[in-house]
Amino acid sequence: MKPLYPYEILMIFDPRPTDEEVAALLARVQENLAALGAQVGKVENWGKRRLTYDIRKQREGTYAVIEASATPAVVKEFERQLKLNEQVLRYVTTRVPVRKRARSAPKPEAPVAEEVV
Repeated sequence: MKPLYPYEILMIFDPRPTDEEVAALLARVQENLAALGAQVGKVENWGKRRLTYDIRKQREGTYAVIEASATPAVVKEFERQLKLNEQVLRYVTTRVPVRKRARSAPKPEAPVAEEVV
């Protein structure tokens, strides 16, 4: 079994659909990711925001973030599916670094000698 790595996927959707249609689209995208074999964590809809520059003649976009654990092959296939989806204006996938807790475990503090004045 290949190890699963944590990822954050930021997507910008077309702003024209209603909130209900965006929720349905986000649910469908989430189901596609789970069907590929990823473990979907937190899903956040950030709502409509103004874009820095126009994308496909749109000045606004609906932002959403999905946190998931997956293999790199699953993420690559999911990005391919996002590229084919016409309602997705842009996306970016970021692998979240895993902190090694064994090395960075806090060391027990030495007792502090009290100063007598």
